[in-house]
Amino acid sequence: MRTAEPSRSPLLWVPTGYFTMALGYVMLTSVTAIMFKNLGMDNGRAAQYSSLLILAYTIKPLFAPFVEMYRTKKFFVLCAQVAIGLGFAGVGLALGLPGYMGILMAVFFGLSFIGATQDIASDGVYVTSLDTRAQSLYCGIQSLSWNIGPIVASGGMVFLSGYLHTQVFGHDPKVFGPDWIDAWRIIFFLAAGITLLMAVWHLRFMPEGARAADTPSSVGDAGRILLDAFVTLFQKRGVWRMIAFAFLFRLSIGFLEKIGPFFMVDPVSKGGLGLSNEMLGLIYGTYGLAAVLLGSLLGGWYVAKRGLKSTLFVLCCAVNIPNVTFLIMSIYLPSSLFAITAGVVIEKFFFGFGAVGFMIYLMQQLAPGKYTTTHYAFGTGLMGLCGMVTGIVSGHLQEMMGYVSYFVFVMVATIPSFLATWYAPFHHDDGSAPSADGQAKAVPA
Repeated sequence: MRTAEPSRSPLLWVPTGYFTMALGYVMLTSVTAIMFKNLGMDNGRAAQYSSLLILAYTIKPLFAPFVEMYRTKKFFVLCAQVAIGLGFAGVGLALGLPGYMGILMAVFFGLSFIGATQDIASDGVYVTSLDTRAQSLYCGIQSLSWNIGPIVASGGMVFLSGYLHTQVFGHDPKVFGPDWIDAWRIIFFLAAGITLLMAVWHLRFMPEGARAADTPSSVGDAGRILLDAFVTLFQKRGVWRMIAFAFLFRLSIGFLEKIGPFFMVDPVSKGGLGLSNEMLGLIYGTYGLAAVLLGSLLGGWYVAKRGLKSTLFVLCCAVNIPNVTFLIMSIYLPSSLFAITAGVVIEKFFFGFGAVGFMIYLMQQLAPGKYTTTHYAFGTGLMGLCGMVTGIVSGHLQEMMGYVSYFVFVMVATIPSFLATWYAPFHHDDGSAPSADGQAKAVPA
């Protein structure tokens, strides 16, 4: 272990690391949905195609042992960020080519696997460079930083796409089709530049991350370790209830993630609010940003003060109950920007507040043990599986049901989240992690 590593404040790399993870993930799995809709796709296909890109994040536990094999976790983070940056630039170049949609999906699919590898390595740096006390201390910053990524991507990038489309290229914002290509080409060039800049920053400030004691020396060893990791995972007490929690905690969010923005931009004649990309991005990128930042900070403080076990169900309520704002808006179709903004602020504040509970539960209850990185990746992969399944069907369900009935369905989908959270087991005390022999000890820094 390099002696210089502990002198690097986590504030220099935790916020930027998780922001970069989120930016890439949201650009691939959410912003693409808005772009596909702008380019003329219906809700069903736009949601389905963007949700398929979550597959790599779902199966990322299969990559985890190989991240341990070569070099360091930081090495994988840097390589992934450079590849994602170059890939986004390639998307900008490919837009407008004959048959560009097939090219885009191939590039996006490849980038999703690279992004999943980045997530594994970044999480590995976090859980092996910080002890469990520091993990708890920085969980609010981690969650806050991750939540900034969706706001920048779904807010700032979407706003800029609308501004470029109307003010720079002079197109009609209410007409979806190929005219949107020029704006989205610039958006992906910008995302590429940000990602490459973050890679340069992390080259300087991110720690290497501790290597596992049983690092594999060959592909065969990695396969055996992966098998052992799955065996040991399912040997944990209460593992099926932890798996249910990991999959179901954000079930309603999965159904809402793609359809919420579609509802905002669809015309009133189709049951939507008729907002432009600019207004959608402005609401999400200003007031929504402030709300999620405040919610994340208060959520981290709340968990640190009361402990996760006594607060987890409250955090689940915070994530799920505010979804009712979309149901209310779909019924009354407010034209007031104040009312629409208030609905977004409520939903974003409580999402930021409650999302802290999910990540720290995985770190403190599911991940601890012999294969911390792999087991944590398994938990976040289940979250990705939930997002992929719900996203694939969400657009088709909304087209069949209409917005009002669909948002009623979203509220019903909160029930499994409450049940999974209520029965989620706690076998480790807050602030401690068990070693492979079952004795509590700090994760080595």
